Amino acid sequence: LYWQDFEAQYHFSAQFTADLIGMNAADFIIASSYQEIVGTPDAIGQYESYKCFTMPQLYHVVDGINLFSPRFNVVPPGINELRYFPYYQEERSTSLGEGVRDLLFNRQDDAILGTLDDFEKHPILAVGAISQTNNQTGLVEWFAQSSEVRSRCNLILITTKLHARTANSSEEAQEIEKLHALIEQYQLQGQIRWIGMSLKSDEMSEVYRAIADSRGIFINFARFEAFGRSILEAMRSGLPVFVTQFGGIADMIQDGNNGFYINPTDFDGTTQKILEFLNQCDADPQVWHTISEQGIKRIERLCNWQTHVKQLLLFARIYGFWDYISRGSRETLQSYLDALFHLLYKPRSEQILNQHQQR
Repeated sequence: LYWQDFEAQYHFSAQFTADLIGMNAADFIIASSYQEIVGTPDAIGQYESYKCFTMPQLYHVVDGINLFSPRFNVVPPGINELRYFPYYQEERSTSLGEGVRDLLFNRQDDAILGTLDDFEKHPILAVGAISQTNNQTGLVEWFAQSSEVRSRCNLILITTKLHARTANSSEEAQEIEKLHALIEQYQLQGQIRWIGMSLKSDEMSEVYRAIADSRGIFINFARFEAFGRSILEAMRSGLPVFVTQFGGIADMIQDGNNGFYINPTDFDGTTQKILEFLNQCDADPQVWHTISEQGIKRIERLCNWQTHVKQLLLFARIYGFWDYISRGSRETLQSYLDALFHLLYKPRSEQILNQHQQR
């Protein structure tokens, strides 16, 4: 409803129009989860949100996408099983292991902030590029305000940046500055370690296994997560995961069985859920191992490249038949999309390009 207030920064009118054209013109659409398409009984899906919406003074969409069209298909992404494997398969570990452990717990570097006072605490690992959506500031604020979690856990934050001067956008710079301010405000020195550098995938695989070796947990505190690959990698490595309930990743998690949902806007609820898990693990160490093993099996079954490719090929064959019998009815749709492209999208995209050229 308030798209015009953000148009200069995000160009929502061009973005939403391009989405409508792309979704309706595509031969078939591959989503990572059912929730991306139709949502849940309590939350609207990403594609479902295009069914009907209004952009005042631009257009009103009354039937933007057919959610039950055969073009929609679900194929979870594959995980490289040669690189991401359970922490206890030590014979497969690479020579990077010791270096990664040093990076996580000891190394001093201009791109690393903080040292840990107590290595006996459970490590909580968070991974992701800094953004308002990924919500690292919310994570640090939650950790800072949860005194009991702080007494039992260290927070290890891995991002691609540490200093605002290296940010790619003003939004990213603001988030970085806010993170530094929160660490100072709550005096988190000794309890948080922030690694702001890009790590290669083989290094990240060692990171997950190192945290699992220390009986840690993985946390995703995003305001919304379409389908976080880092979550799948962590589960495949054997880390119990606590992930945002908002987004498509919920298709992969069976709450309390192979991972846990959290609400990043509910600090008390998140604290209670993590402490309950830690207490259960203290009483019976097998609890940690059970959740870990269930996560490994879930990813092995649903997120391997062999299954991914087989499903893609199957859907491609099905689409060939559907395209043959529905070709006539799609000509009208294509004409409509052409009009939408030339009358709405193209002038707006040219305007955006001119703005960038003037800068």
